[in-house]
Amino acid sequence: MTAARPALDPELSELLAGMPLMSRLTPELLAQLRLLPSTPVDDLLAHRRADRREITVPAADGAEIRLSVLSPAHTGPAADAPAPCVYWIHGGGMVMGDRFSQIDIPLEWLDELGTVVVSVDYRLAPEATGTTLVDDCYQGLLWTVEHAAELGIDPARIIVAGASAGGGLAAGLTLLARDLGTPAIAAQVLVCPMLDHRNTTVSSRQYTGIPGVWTGEMNAFGWQAVLGDLSGGEVPAHVSPALADDLSGLPATYIDTGSAEVFRDEDTEYATRIWAAGGQAELHVWAGGFHGFDALYPQARISATARRTRTDWLARHLSAHRADNAE
Repeated sequence: MTAARPALDPELSELLAGMPLMSRLTPELLAQLRLLPSTPVDDLLAHRRADRREITVPAADGAEIRLSVLSPAHTGPAADAPAPCVYWIHGGGMVMGDRFSQIDIPLEWLDELGTVVVSVDYRLAPEATGTTLVDDCYQGLLWTVEHAAELGIDPARIIVAGASAGGGLAAGLTLLARDLGTPAIAAQVLVCPMLDHRNTTVSSRQYTGIPGVWTGEMNAFGWQAVLGDLSGGEVPAHVSPALADDLSGLPATYIDTGSAEVFRDEDTEYATRIWAAGGQAELHVWAGGFHGFDALYPQARISATARRTRTDWLARHLSAHRADNAE
């Protein structure tokens, strides 16, 4: 029996009709996808008054982690006031992508809110496994905080944000920073985050067995690449954040997802559990949105609304946080 599924937004459905879809990932297909060109960041920066700086920092095991620092041209040590920072973690199922993937999302915040964007090139699975991915993100964040003055960043206004796998890593990074007591994170923005390795929700089942942008089968492939032979009881919550027993003490959280995607239910549950722990979360489930709709088709009306809503939330939060710190 075919599972019932929420209908796609009509405009998105029309746009998606021209895109090649698949239901599964294999090691051979992953190798081909990794050969695709990276996002042309130079083209995105060409019309912006922004500076770019490339940094290499050591991982916990001594490997090199690349960071791209993208700053409004007026920021830096000589600026009148330090700028907020978005620490960006890219998507790609934890197995593909790089620090420029979906970079247009935080670049909108650079344009509108004057944020410095620091994007991290964490190592990918299956070459890197277990906690390595989130640990790489953590080391990059520590470097960013330690060099805040040099970068013209206000260390009290650092936002951790990411999309898809990057959203899951952002959630894991925020839990890790809370548990270790440092560094302070002002807010987290989780865009259709990949939070739960168990792949057992209703939405996981609804989007298994059909072609899509990201399916249940593809999700299982990504998690298997990260976790290898780890059993459920051994999976750290910093890797699969839905496993965290305690979601108290987290910074203000923004979560959005689509009604027609595999992560819908785990994302909704995560927000619900933050509320249950007394935390502050804002949740948007965009009717008819498939996974990553606003990154793939930013020109669609629902995408523009989702991106505008996210930016407005971030603007309100940064403004309130600056006022709180000034008191």
